[in-house]
Amino acid sequence: MPYQCSECGKYITAKTDFHHHLIVHSGEKPYKCSECGKSFKRRKGLQYHQRVHRGEKPYKCIECEKSFTSSTGLQYHQRVHTGEKPYQCSECGKSFTSKTILHQHQRVHTGEKPYHCSECGKSFTRRNALQCHQRVHTGEKPYQCSECGKTFTTKRILHHHHQRVHTGDKPYKCSECGKSFTRRNALQCHQRVHTGEKPYQCSECGKSLTTKRILHHHRLRVHTGEKPYKCSECGKSFLARNDLHRHQEVHTREKHYKCNECGKSFKRGSDLQYHQRVHTGEKPYQCSECGKSFTRSNALQYHKRVHTEESHYECNKCEVSLNKFSQFTLHL
Repeated sequence: MPYQCSECGKYITAKTDFHHHLIVHSGEKPYKCSECGKSFKRRKGLQYHQRVHRGEKPYKCIECEKSFTSSTGLQYHQRVHTGEKPYQCSECGKSFTSKTILHQHQRVHTGEKPYHCSECGKSFTRRNALQCHQRVHTGEKPYQCSECGKTFTTKRILHHHHQRVHTGDKPYKCSECGKSFTRRNALQCHQRVHTGEKPYQCSECGKSLTTKRILHHHRLRVHTGEKPYKCSECGKSFLARNDLHRHQEVHTREKHYKCNECGKSFKRGSDLQYHQRVHTGEKPYQCSECGKSFTRSNALQYHKRVHTEESHYECNKCEVSLNKFSQFTLHL
């Protein structure tokens, strides 16, 4: 006879699995690592974790020789080679490599966000998303770049930083225009420029956006006015975490991004990329009207006004319109 959870109503057949499930609601983690103090719900989870300290990865992939601490980790990895996605969502038909990822995905349909931040009350669909978010409050950045020493809140952001700044590797290429990207999801978002797809719709005004992040910023900026990311130094608040990080450089004055051609340093990786075009002569943004090329996309946008005769800056005293902000300020 199955056991029913009094908290969520879920039925579980095995008594052991039922006790493990109850820990989800209680938050209890009775198994603690003697090396680092990290706690786990199951003894097996602790055993797998201890291999991190010992450097032990006994499960090896015969395809690419990558090693894993658990047999489950190896099984999930092997689906990268086979393309197998055995777990399908009954709502939308999307398939996944593991049951855990399927459960996380299903929260998109149910709206469930079981992980709550005790500091600000924000909720998340995944525990690791909550843990990453909590670093906004603590200021913790546990992942350090071995090349430049810069620290990051997540391993993923560190990996992207290393690709973008130190290796220059951009393995994801657009088949339409040839533009390359460091991340797969960045390529997927870019491809919507060509397809015109805008899959994320605002429930307030019906406006459609290309990414979930842009939709989130749209809601904050237009409908709520909320600025959840606050600078601990001066109290200034921002819509986006990236804007906060850029602002914090005002206080630290750190310039982590150095040009290997001339030694000039920059605060942001994007500024270094733009600067390097001085050395390479690269001008990737071309005007479709006259063929003139530019190093930055915003420079191309300003140039296009020459063809459209669009006047962006209008004086509210004499109704004169000017294309450039510099001309507008001189006019005033």
